[in-house]
Amino acid sequence: MANEWATFGSDLHLELRGPRLRAGLMDALREAVRSGRLEAGTRLPSSRALAADLGMARNTVADAYAELVAEGWLTARQGSGTRVARRAEPRRAEPRRAAPSRAEPRRAEPRPAGARPSRTSAPVPAPALALPRPAAPAHNLKPGTPDLASFPRAEWLKAYRRALTAAPNEAFGYGDPRGRIELRTVLAEYLARARGVHVRPERIVVCAGFMHGLMLIGQVLLNRGVRDVAVESYGLGLHAGLLTGAGLGTPVLPFDERGTRVEELAGPGLAGVHPGAVLMTAAHQFPLGGALPPDRRAAVVDWVRASGGFVLEDDYDGEFRYDRQPVGALQGLDPERVVYLGTASKSLAPGLRLAWMVLPETLAAEVAAVKGAVDWTSSAPDQLAFAEFLASGAYDRHVRAMRLRYRRRRDQLVAAVAAHSPGTRVSGIAAGLHAVLTLPPGTEQDVLRSAAWHGLAVQGVNQFRRPTVPATLDGLVVGYATPPDSAWQGALRALCQVLP
Repeated sequence: MANEWATFGSDLHLELRGPRLRAGLMDALREAVRSGRLEAGTRLPSSRALAADLGMARNTVADAYAELVAEGWLTARQGSGTRVARRAEPRRAEPRRAAPSRAEPRRAEPRPAGARPSRTSAPVPAPALALPRPAAPAHNLKPGTPDLASFPRAEWLKAYRRALTAAPNEAFGYGDPRGRIELRTVLAEYLARARGVHVRPERIVVCAGFMHGLMLIGQVLLNRGVRDVAVESYGLGLHAGLLTGAGLGTPVLPFDERGTRVEELAGPGLAGVHPGAVLMTAAHQFPLGGALPPDRRAAVVDWVRASGGFVLEDDYDGEFRYDRQPVGALQGLDPERVVYLGTASKSLAPGLRLAWMVLPETLAAEVAAVKGAVDWTSSAPDQLAFAEFLASGAYDRHVRAMRLRYRRRRDQLVAAVAAHSPGTRVSGIAAGLHAVLTLPPGTEQDVLRSAAWHGLAVQGVNQFRRPTVPATLDGLVVGYATPPDSAWQGALRALCQVLP
């Protein structure tokens, strides 16, 4: 056929057919593995060597390898190359045979040496092999986690000792579901000073992470008759999933170059749905970056005042601002209509399971009642230690030190991308712990496959896009805070290798 071609690799003896090089190579490798000609554990040639044998571009071979790794046909591990994975193949059904008579047992007839098996012989079932465990990536640039190696262990231990020494006996009982008063008192002072939050200790509820707080406020809103909570076009699917799992609708607000279009809350843009609340990352939109412009901040506050609704403000990394003055919390514009949710997960470590809500007066008692009826979850000694850590100034010192470290990493990231991929635009870098690298249209999945091939864990922009939002942007969301210092340069090199 005119559109067919065949090439044989000298090492693998692959026969590639069809007009598309990568697809033909992938089909040939799958067939070689499926037939058993390439056994589990077989090491394949490097992408460079196989490309030379087959007379094709190295990137074509590398992309084919990466996709087959993602599908589970191959495995890739630094130091051991690319190998055939162990796969669980379905057993072939054997033809039914009549049971031999007890009086005349069936005997196996000898076959002459070298004779081929008869075509009527039953096929030998292929042994079932265990599926491989995917190899852990060598480098992690996923967003959402700080540098855990930088947790201030010595200072935290000092704070814990001081807190336990001074703790009253009743601190080890069940206590107030809102959390320890010692922590709520110092949190109120810190949030007012650092984030511009209007707060009193009695309006704070301590919870075990942001998701726990969102679960509690979602239940209270549902009890109040709210049926829909609007969400942004891009965000963590876990958050919207928690709301929908609680029985709340999650209509999606549109997005443009200036951020979330909050004017749609009061207009017909949500298909006739009138939400009773909106979940927002106003100070630093996740994952696209950027702060909500002042006119839109004012517009969303006007909407909650007119509608009687609430804003659920996720201030997930409010401490980290680099090239601009800190953007105050939206809560400061209307403390009676904005629920402020903060966390120590980005500034210290998610393993502490410490977060907090600053609530309007009308909601504080209801949220505390829901929390107390379900669980208390937040460890009292950990709360006391965090209170001591805040009061002693150790928290401020740690945040300042990490702000400088993360800013250096951000600057190194921007410089490396500019040097290796000048056409890649870096955005969302004035604040936070991640950056967005805009890719040419239609290339996001290819780059992600290449990243997997290079042992790099990174996420694409479209992994955070709500299902109903059209795909108009391709890019990578790069968490530059995650690697420890010893792994940062290696992760940066791996990233530059996969950029177009």
